[in-house]
Amino acid sequence: MMIRSALVGLVLLSSAPALAASRPRYGGELRVAHAGPPEIGEPSLADTPMEAALLGLLTRPVCRVDSGGQVNPTLAREMSRPVPQALRIAMPSAASATAVARAWTRLSSTEAPSPYRALLYPLRGEGRQVTASGSSLDLALAFPWPDLERSLCHPALATPPSPAAGPFSAAGRGVLEAQAGWPEGRPYLDRLALTATDERGLARLWSSRQVQVALGTPPDNDTLTGAALYATYLAYSPRKVPADFRQAVESAIDREDLTRLFVKGPAVPMANLLPPALMPPGSRPRPGAPQGGASRKVTLAYDAALADQRAVAERIQVKLHDQGYTVALEPQSRAALRSRQAKGDFELMLSAFLLPPIPGPALAVVLEAGGRRDLLGVELPPIGALTDAGARDARSRERALVLAPSVPLIPLYAQGLAIRAAPEVTSLALDAQGLPVLEGAWLAPVEASGGGGRP
Repeated sequence: MMIRSALVGLVLLSSAPALAASRPRYGGELRVAHAGPPEIGEPSLADTPMEAALLGLLTRPVCRVDSGGQVNPTLAREMSRPVPQALRIAMPSAASATAVARAWTRLSSTEAPSPYRALLYPLRGEGRQVTASGSSLDLALAFPWPDLERSLCHPALATPPSPAAGPFSAAGRGVLEAQAGWPEGRPYLDRLALTATDERGLARLWSSRQVQVALGTPPDNDTLTGAALYATYLAYSPRKVPADFRQAVESAIDREDLTRLFVKGPAVPMANLLPPALMPPGSRPRPGAPQGGASRKVTLAYDAALADQRAVAERIQVKLHDQGYTVALEPQSRAALRSRQAKGDFELMLSAFLLPPIPGPALAVVLEAGGRRDLLGVELPPIGALTDAGARDARSRERALVLAPSVPLIPLYAQGLAIRAAPEVTSLALDAQGLPVLEGAWLAPVEASGGGGRP
């Protein structure tokens, strides 16, 4: 099975040598606790690493990119290129193929546009005309895009949860059971027991050994940390704010302090359109504040479900006051934020997106989110024309630097997911997206001993 082969190269946690050499065992219940916002059932709105990890237990995209960059089919049975300009995806059934086609078509519709539709831009019709042929999806490309397979592994391209869409299925409140017919291979675990709590409750459950995996723990030397690809920007409408607004923000905001003092979890400052995980961080001199003018009033919308965004919004409110701005804060639902951003119906907005782990597709999502869809047809074909992956990545980074001043997004910080696991949890892996692959973990017996956490 695919999972068994993946375990060889993806083991991030190991127990004593004798246990590491033992064979994986089927069975058992893994107790998992998580802190953070509630679960979201729509993949294109499950942006945070926590939400994507939880939703990924019940539904998956057609593939997964492992930590080494290899594409592994998950919901799909096989992905192949009959010719360079076409991709064939073999699904387990006609129903699953139709579900994927519908999910992608909805994602790329003009009625409910999503920034993640940029991942489908290289397809003919930009993903609006995806149809299933029996149990297969035959995708034609409008231009060469060697990174298409890795783009399609993004969690936002998953189907809505259904009984056969993920490695586990719901079996009651907080209980998930293994899917025996999961295409990638039956999970080793029989079931997961999930407990939703706050940070204090998570710490209590962990210290009392009531759970074996804690998602969203404060980062320390005892945790695993996924790639910081959840990028947060301050979006602004050039039509509704003064021309010197960007200069005012850049001169007022210290990203290091903002990240260290107001953002929880593993986070890094982000000075470029792409996060440091995709682009080597560079230092830029902070510009001086623009000359003072009349007091200006603006409204800053942010995600009401995210405590981090509320704290950052309040900090921006204070710092911009020194620049002559009176900032009113407006908490909104994520769906409302997406709709307003697509329509340009805002002045300021904190916008956060889970970027794919490849610079080219990540740049496409950022351009879409920044309202520069007009640049996709200009920038993506020259990137896709490069056959060497390193050359594509280098050009994407270069274009991100060049295009930054013309995209109305001010990058702030990027976050990852922190995970803590007990010694008996073996072969817990993180994929390239920074999400845990819990279906590949298994439980090994351990001798009673003091302490808990990563062995």
